[in-house]
Amino acid sequence: MPWNNQGGGGPWGGGGGGSGPKGPWGQGPQGGGGGQPPDLEDLFRKSQERLKSVLPGGGGNIGAKGIALIVVLGLVVYALTGFYTVSQNEIGVNTVFGRHTGNSAPGLNWNPPAPFGAVYRVPVTDVRRTEVGYRSGGGPRGGNRDVLEESLMLTGDENIVDIDLEVQWDVNAANVADFVFQMQNPEGTVKSVAESALREAIGRRNIQPILTTDQSAIAGEVRTIMQKTLDDYKSGVNIRVVQLLSALPPQQVRGAFLDVNAAQQDQNRVQNEARIHASQVVPEARGRASQTLQEAEAYRDRVVAEANGQASRFSQIYEQYRNAPEVTRERMYLETMERIFGGTDKVIIDQSGGNGVQPFLPLDQLTRRPQAGTTQGTTR
Repeated sequence: MPWNNQGGGGPWGGGGGGSGPKGPWGQGPQGGGGGQPPDLEDLFRKSQERLKSVLPGGGGNIGAKGIALIVVLGLVVYALTGFYTVSQNEIGVNTVFGRHTGNSAPGLNWNPPAPFGAVYRVPVTDVRRTEVGYRSGGGPRGGNRDVLEESLMLTGDENIVDIDLEVQWDVNAANVADFVFQMQNPEGTVKSVAESALREAIGRRNIQPILTTDQSAIAGEVRTIMQKTLDDYKSGVNIRVVQLLSALPPQQVRGAFLDVNAAQQDQNRVQNEARIHASQVVPEARGRASQTLQEAEAYRDRVVAEANGQASRFSQIYEQYRNAPEVTRERMYLETMERIFGGTDKVIIDQSGGNGVQPFLPLDQLTRRPQAGTTQGTTR
C-alpha cells in the first residue's frame, strides 16, 4: 500500500519537520540523544490495531489466541513452501544456513525454505558442448566462425597450426555438490582448461604428425589432461568426448603447406614403389646367386674328382712303367697316336709298289666331308 509521507514524514507515518527521524513503530531511534525506551504495551496495542485493520470485517476482538492461531497458520504455510520437485535429469543440492546438508533424488522433496534453506537443481544427464578455436553459427550463412586467438597454436618445431576442438561434458552425479560450490563459471572454466590442455599437447609434437596421423592421439591426450586438472579443482565435471575437428596450417600459408604435403606424398609413393620393386628383385637375385653358387660347387666337385681320378691313373701307370718301362712307353705311344688320328681324315700311301711314279691324289675331294642329310659312301 502507498506510504503516508505527507508533511515530510517517514514511510511509517512519522512526523516531519524538526521532530527528527522516526522508527518503524513511530518512535525515535534508540540510543543516544536522551531518547526514552519504547513502551512494550503501547507497541503490542498498535500492532493489534494494525492487524485488525487488515483482517476482513475489522478483525473484531481476536485476542491472544487468535493471534497465536494466525501465527501457527502462517508457519504451516511457510513450511509448505519448502516442498519442491526434482526432475528426472536433475539432482537437488540442499543447504541450510549456507551449509550443504545433502542431495535430493528426483521426485517430491522438502527442505527448509528461504531464508533458512535453499535448493540448487543441477542437470546431471545433459551433455554440454564447449568450443575452442571457433564458434558455431557465427560465420557467414550460419557457418562456423574462427576465433584466431584460441585456434592458433605453436607446435614443438616452432610452426603455427590452426586447430578447432569440441569438448562434450556433463556433471558427475557423485560430485554434484562440488559442481555447485566450487564452480562459479563452469563454461568458462572448462573452456580455459581445454585450451590449456590442447596447447600443451600441441607443443609436444611437430607440425607434420599433427596435420596427418596424430589427431586421435592428441584428442585422447587432451581429454586425459583436462579430466586430471578438473579433478584437482574438485569441479564435479566429467569429460565425455574430446573431438579434434580440424588441424590445418594458417590461412596465409595454407597453399604452401599443401604443396609441401603433395611433394611428401609423392616421396612416400616413390619410396613405397621402390620397396615393392626391391622386395621382388632382391629374392630373385638371391635365388640366382644361390643357383650360381651351387653350380660352382658342383663344378668344383667334378673337377676335383676328375683330377683325383687322373692322378690315380697316373700313379697306376707309373707303377706299371717302373715294372716294364719299354712296354709302357710303347703302349702310351700307341694310345696317344690312336687318340690323335682317331678323329681325323687320313690318307695312307704305300710307296713300296709305286716304281718311282708320283701318284695323283684328289686331296680336296678326299678331305671333303659329306653334307648333312646325305648318305655317306663306302670308306676307302
